[in-house]
Amino acid sequence: MSTSAHQIEGAADERGPSVWDEFTAEPGRVKDGSTAAVACDHYHRYREDVALLAGLGVNAYRFSVSWPRVTSPGGLDFYDRLVDELCAAGVRPVPTLFHWDLPASLDWLERDTASRFADHVSTVAERLNDRVAKWITLNEPAEHTLLGHALGVHAPGRRLLFDALPVAHHQLLAHGLAVRALRAAGATGIGIANSHGPTWPASADPADVAAAGFYDTLLNRLFAEPVLLGEYPDGLGESMPARDVTADLKVIAEPVDWYGVNYYAPTLVGAPLGTGTEFGGVPIPAELPFSVREITGRPKTDFGWPVVPEGLTELLCGFRERYGDRLPPIVITENGCSYEGLDDQDRIAYLDAHLRALHAALEAGVDVRGYFVWSLMDNFEWAEGYARRFGLVHVDYETLERVPKASYHWFRDVLRAQG
Repeated sequence: MSTSAHQIEGAADERGPSVWDEFTAEPGRVKDGSTAAVACDHYHRYREDVALLAGLGVNAYRFSVSWPRVTSPGGLDFYDRLVDELCAAGVRPVPTLFHWDLPASLDWLERDTASRFADHVSTVAERLNDRVAKWITLNEPAEHTLLGHALGVHAPGRRLLFDALPVAHHQLLAHGLAVRALRAAGATGIGIANSHGPTWPASADPADVAAAGFYDTLLNRLFAEPVLLGEYPDGLGESMPARDVTADLKVIAEPVDWYGVNYYAPTLVGAPLGTGTEFGGVPIPAELPFSVREITGRPKTDFGWPVVPEGLTELLCGFRERYGDRLPPIVITENGCSYEGLDDQDRIAYLDAHLRALHAALEAGVDVRGYFVWSLMDNFEWAEGYARRFGLVHVDYETLERVPKASYHWFRDVLRAQG
């Protein structure tokens, strides 16, 4: 089960500001005009939430550590208490050290932010490493680069297009430095959570095939291959802001113990159409060398994302074929869907189908060691505000009451049946 700090913790007045606080304060940035100042108030209700995890029967909980909170007085004490509570409940803590809530004083366009992140990691590891056996350095640097810095629909709201590539490089460098910092603190079980999905050409036309290949390089290979192979694909290293990219890549490729995959759906890509397109509510500018098309004939989540469980099997088998022995064991670090209602049968069907797709990959020989559902509870869904509900637990945002949905009880029974 998984969550992230900015989306559930609240207690914004008890931590420093993040780029997301600044972003949501700007009118029009979030669709319902909301902020995460209170969110689910997990900061004050974490014991109740850990009890929900224990009742569900999960053996691990992926949460994130808010960098702005750690730099605030007493902030790290909260994670100390949370980890103790998890351990007492028999749930293994799996902290993610960066999940998009960058301190407002920092900027991923600046190389020094990578070193500052390594310092943050050392501080957290020194306090928590005696009780943590699995660590995640970064969550979805691809989305943070694309949505936050290239297209401007997430914090910090920049629209740099390809001039956002330094953000990708500095996050990857931060990952490598974080791996070194964790190793120095005696940590084991280190990985990264990258988002991936199959890229399908819109047709067999060479222009569509080429556009799909470019998109796959930009969203999949750009963030996997520096970590797994120690190299950038297709000469992209020449576009990175470093005096010595080769030296940086040696840091980025510090060996990890496992590789995290966040999977939601494939992407259908074709040649530019001359006008902008949209993917999951995200505008794709006309000046980009590809267009994103709608996948038809598939059920859709309430977010409008196509439900393609076999895409997970395709992705995992494709990774094994592409990277071979260079691919460490895989953990599915996110998989989930947005649906309304307490009797969320569509979510049950979604998770059931994706677990079966994961089983098919296992039967095909892919080494998968874990699976985290997104998410434990409904929460602040970034630029969508509170309009999307990904949780197995319903949250009333007025009273903050938690109510387990049908999917919670179903997943509990699945876990019990699997022992």
